[in-house]
Amino acid sequence: MMPFGEALGAGAGIRFRNVLPNSSSQAEPVIGTVGYAASPRPDNRWLGTGEDLVTPAHRAPGIPPLVPGGFPLVGHGPSLVGGSRRLTFMEGVRAHGPMVRIKAGPRDVVIVNSPELIHRMLTSQADEFTKGLLFEKLKLFGKDALPIAEGKPHLRRRRLMQPAFHREQIAGYVTTMRETVEPYISGWDGGTALDLKTEMQLMTQGVVMSALFSSNPPREPAQTILHSVDTVFTTAIKRAVLPIAPLERLPTRGNRRAKAASSALRAAVAEIIAEHRASPGEYDDIVSLLLSARDETGEALPDDEILSECVALLAAGSETTAVTLAWLFHELGRNPDLERRLHEEVDQVVGDDVLTVDHLGKLPYTGRLVQETLRLYAPWLVTRQAISDVRLGDFTLPAGTDVIWSAYALHRDPDLYPDPLRFDPDRWLEERPQPPKGAFIPFGSGKRMCIGDAFSLTEATVITALVARRWQLTPEPGVVKARAEITTHPSGLWMIPRPRDR
Repeated sequence: MMPFGEALGAGAGIRFRNVLPNSSSQAEPVIGTVGYAASPRPDNRWLGTGEDLVTPAHRAPGIPPLVPGGFPLVGHGPSLVGGSRRLTFMEGVRAHGPMVRIKAGPRDVVIVNSPELIHRMLTSQADEFTKGLLFEKLKLFGKDALPIAEGKPHLRRRRLMQPAFHREQIAGYVTTMRETVEPYISGWDGGTALDLKTEMQLMTQGVVMSALFSSNPPREPAQTILHSVDTVFTTAIKRAVLPIAPLERLPTRGNRRAKAASSALRAAVAEIIAEHRASPGEYDDIVSLLLSARDETGEALPDDEILSECVALLAAGSETTAVTLAWLFHELGRNPDLERRLHEEVDQVVGDDVLTVDHLGKLPYTGRLVQETLRLYAPWLVTRQAISDVRLGDFTLPAGTDVIWSAYALHRDPDLYPDPLRFDPDRWLEERPQPPKGAFIPFGSGKRMCIGDAFSLTEATVITALVARRWQLTPEPGVVKARAEITTHPSGLWMIPRPRDR
């Protein structure tokens, strides 16, 4: 549920590398271009950036160095357009130091790479930042929802909703999760390829609606809701990486589509809320919790706030978990030995029994598979914005500075994770060296950490076990690439379910 989550210390030196073609070995090393080539000029400036080379001798004190390779007017914007290019860019930026600057169109944006500084920004210095640009654009879902709210409204709303996400309450959701997911899984046609990401999105969306809204619409209306969520998320990320406000108000096809999707989503959720109002004694879920809530003056929450809260929960609650599960089965399809170990554990622990909460603690390998998938395919972009002048590490960020960090790039840093591109669930065994504090943050950290982290982990474990007990998923031929959407999506993931011979 995140998008709505110390080897490179605050004082670590910037690492340099010479990537200029045909450069002399005697040439002074410079920071290499990320995403696009840039050419040095005789006066030691970069074409297209107007900035000095980013070396200690040329860097102004207290200002994060600028990553070279930008273009006039658009800056590094082209590197942030296109799903796979964004990921390459964010990974490459880590080579330039614990904190750097890029230009997204006319705006300066600071990227924080150091796990120590990210942890500080999310915990001890959290009150010095708002959630920033991405969350501002996510107001398409509703401007007052918990994932977007700031300050005291955020704290009040989090305290109000926290009981629905207590561990004891989540344990009670396991039956609902199982009963919601099993019809999807049993309905698969063995031997017929599935669009696995879409299947997982429908499952996780169904779980959120069943567990939190006491509603489970048929497949066709559910797909309409799913497409609306995808459209709004796609629009939000585009507006965040190229924040040009006047373009958002033009009557373009994309803007009209986003507005229509937001309206359709809110209309679908409004029907659920209306049903709860009509029969208030029949429900015990988060919708009824919001309807019965009272503020400090004794007033009920405004209808629009309840609607926005439910819409945001539905969107955030299904996105990250679904994508994680799609990647998990993709990795198992590429690693038969890992898949075999999963089948053995599920057969031994669950067998033909009805899956219950008591089984989950006896599935450690299944849990490590989920954890490793969260590491390798974490969200690629999270934003913050400085409220006032902020001292972070060696640099002072002026008020209003846009800040981003990437769990995807952080989790793939070889300084933090040995052999980082290898899918290795056993790296999380207690006897293995663990990453430093702040280096594993798929759900964020601090008081704004995703409220649904335990819900998501439980749901992912339940779905993984239920699928593994019944099916073996075989990948169709083709290359699956990671794409930076609102989270890190597979470009296209078709897999063939085959009944297991147990």
